[in-house]
Amino acid sequence: MQDTKVRFDLPGNELMPDLLGQGDELLQIIESSFPETKIHVRGNQIAIDGDRATLVEQIFREMTRLLERGVALDTNILKKTIEMVIAEEKPSEIFTTEILITARGKPVRAKSSGQKSYLDVASKNIITFAIGPAGTGKSWLAVALAVSAMQKGEVDRIILTRPLVEAGERVGFLPGDLMAKVDPYFRPLYDALFDMLDSEKAERLIEKGQIEVAPLAFMRGRTLNNSFIILDEAQNTTPEQMKMFLTRIGFGSRVIVTGDASQIDVPGGRSGIEGLENIFSEIDGLGFVNLGARDVVRHKIVQDIVQAYENAGRQSKKNSGSN
Repeated sequence: MQDTKVRFDLPGNELMPDLLGQGDELLQIIESSFPETKIHVRGNQIAIDGDRATLVEQIFREMTRLLERGVALDTNILKKTIEMVIAEEKPSEIFTTEILITARGKPVRAKSSGQKSYLDVASKNIITFAIGPAGTGKSWLAVALAVSAMQKGEVDRIILTRPLVEAGERVGFLPGDLMAKVDPYFRPLYDALFDMLDSEKAERLIEKGQIEVAPLAFMRGRTLNNSFIILDEAQNTTPEQMKMFLTRIGFGSRVIVTGDASQIDVPGGRSGIEGLENIFSEIDGLGFVNLGARDVVRHKIVQDIVQAYENAGRQSKKNSGSN
């Protein structure tokens, strides 16, 4: 392949330190990711020479756009940026999609193309199904969207619910009142809620009934109006429970249903999320998002584990089909 030479000029010198990273840490990551490409920095100019010079230039352009839009660069964002540019995606359009500012002053943003699609689908639909493996931000983003909707006055309350199914091991009798008994099941949602709001404000809203936490069984017979409802761990509903839940939706409400089809613990294995995309394919106001290993935003080893399981699952289906 013929070498190419590209020159990239920054709009000003002030962005260069953040672009290269402390001790040129970010520059070194790019150089190690593209060892066949030589990068020379002088003033506000970056000269790139090598087989993939144009691709590297695009990475620098996307990094610059992120900085200009207020996104602080770090090693994780850079690695995601490289991955996205290689996949012909635009990180500057993904990482800048902001939902809200947390009580600690941190913006909640999409961190992958799948998460951006999730937010887009949720903004256009009454009911959104977000299906994907652990670490893809399904519950986290659902809570952020719910808090944002309540802060904007779009809904009067937030309802958090999930089936009380244990993950493969029985913990036995739990002491205390209802909230004490269900608290361990809802801890991931609480963690997200307390990150979006400060804990005192969240507790006040719970006491006033503006945030309600209840097992899925308690939804039966109710009509849920003007609410943002999150059904978490929906893979552990039965088809009957899913039908019951979806028919509770009243006027002015929005719903996000999250689930992981690879972690079904419901007795009998009949999951309420299976086959729904086909059943509801012609219903307006209802959308589906399928997240995958590339959307995992935890430690990279989690992404690798999820990818390995996905590969094993595809191989198993392939082998079954050939028999």
